[in-house]
Amino acid sequence: MNKIAERLYNGIIKENPTFVLTLGMCPTLAVTTSAINGLGMGLTTAAVLAMSNLFISLLRKVIPNKVRIPAFIVIVASFVTMVQLLLEAYLPSLNASLGIYIPLIVVNCIILGRAESYAYHNPPIASFFDGVGMGLGFTVALTLLGIFREFIGSGTFFGMRVFPEEYGITIFVLAPGAFFVLAALVAVQNYIKEKLVAKGKDVSKIGSGCGTVGCAGCPQHVTCSKPEAKKERKAEAEEKRKALKEAETEEKKQAEKEAEERRRTKESEEKVKAEKEADKTLNNHKASDTEEKAEDIEKSEDKEKAEHFEKAKTDKSDESNSSDIEVSAKDNSDKDNTNKDNSNSKKKKKKRRR
Repeated sequence: MNKIAERLYNGIIKENPTFVLTLGMCPTLAVTTSAINGLGMGLTTAAVLAMSNLFISLLRKVIPNKVRIPAFIVIVASFVTMVQLLLEAYLPSLNASLGIYIPLIVVNCIILGRAESYAYHNPPIASFFDGVGMGLGFTVALTLLGIFREFIGSGTFFGMRVFPEEYGITIFVLAPGAFFVLAALVAVQNYIKEKLVAKGKDVSKIGSGCGTVGCAGCPQHVTCSKPEAKKERKAEAEEKRKALKEAETEEKKQAEKEAEERRRTKESEEKVKAEKEADKTLNNHKASDTEEKAEDIEKSEDKEKAEHFEKAKTDKSDESNSSDIEVSAKDNSDKDNTNKDNSNSKKKKKKRRR
């Protein structure tokens, strides 16, 4: 059961033929003008892929190694012919929409790649579900492309009108639109991959399949699926995960250390700044006190000067009054003497007359 789930997960997510391995681009870009076309093409390819994987796996010990590629093509072509006849009989409109791309499934690199890299070296059940997983992954990718192109370009969703056609962007239902939408979806997948890497998850197989050349071009694809090889790969993945975790731990410690140093430096700078502010405030207070004392001294001196001036003025006034009194007394004395002399003179005159 775990093997089946692994095969399905591998085909739909980990090694999605369109978004991860970028295989089968011809039908991907050509037939996804609508969601129905994408879904039909995906399911048709999935059926051929699953059945061809099953039969190739059943015949893997019978097919000679030197003629395995022609044998694969014959088996795939047989199932493609059967599927095309069924579409012509029961879904003629879909058959007409897909056109030449149904016969081209025979040389689809997804089918030949899975036959060469997996079905030819593994048991029938695992090979069948590997084909189902890859087919479903291809179907999901084509359906998503068809949904976006149909909705943005024509304003419909699975043929149902959502908004008027004149508001649609026509280029999305043309060939360039397929490249735009595919690029956007691959960019979203890469963004998710980067987020997973940032969380410390091993995504080494997402985005490249097995190495940089994919499973079909890998020189070790013959032994890739053997139990010993799987154990070795698992041990290597575990070691990589452990090394990555240790590196992240070390990086985290280094970041914490740097943050602590920055915090201490900041605290030291703040302390020095606070001391400078305190010294500045103290100097301002001292200067203020000095100015106040100087003002008090000036006020005291001004007050003493004013008092001295008032005293001098008062003394001068007293001297002036005293002088006036003396002058007045002298005048009065002189006047009295004059009056006395006059009186004596009058008395002498009277005596003379007598």
